[in-house]
Amino acid sequence: MNLYFQDESRYRMMTHLGSIIAAKGVQPIVNFKQEFKNTYLYGSYSPIDGDAFVYEIEQVNCEAFEKYLHAFSKHQPNEYKIVVIDNTGFHSTKNIHLPDNIHLLRIPPYTPELNPCEQVWKYIKDKYKNICFDSIEKIKEWLHEFTKGMDQELIKSITSNHHYINAFMRKY
Repeated sequence: MNLYFQDESRYRMMTHLGSIIAAKGVQPIVNFKQEFKNTYLYGSYSPIDGDAFVYEIEQVNCEAFEKYLHAFSKHQPNEYKIVVIDNTGFHSTKNIHLPDNIHLLRIPPYTPELNPCEQVWKYIKDKYKNICFDSIEKIKEWLHEFTKGMDQELIKSITSNHHYINAFMRKY
């Protein structure tokens, strides 16, 4: 049994500008691109053991969420997964078939600060700043390589919260 926090994040063909260290009085130059193409990462991250499952797809809706859950259920298929989700409209489970090894828990509405997955997205987007990608495929390649390189210790350091860990360990 494991505890995961799940969320989605959009990555698009628009350069995310961040701060750059430069000499006083020098205006740094950063290549900039803006196109209206994007992709999404669906991710589940465990503060317990640092396990992660990331799924890239070009849409956010109930069907994509269901596909994600079924793909996630095949990741360590013998593990029962308690997945904490937010209250986004497409997280509705009324008309989807939920895999047997996944149980969903909702955080209260309008409380993204309770989802450590938000910190993972912030970490990735901090590394994504000031990079000008030539195509959406290059963004997907970069995201794949970057998320693949995030090891369990890094994920635990980003997502760990003693309240969640203590509650999980006491309960199970």
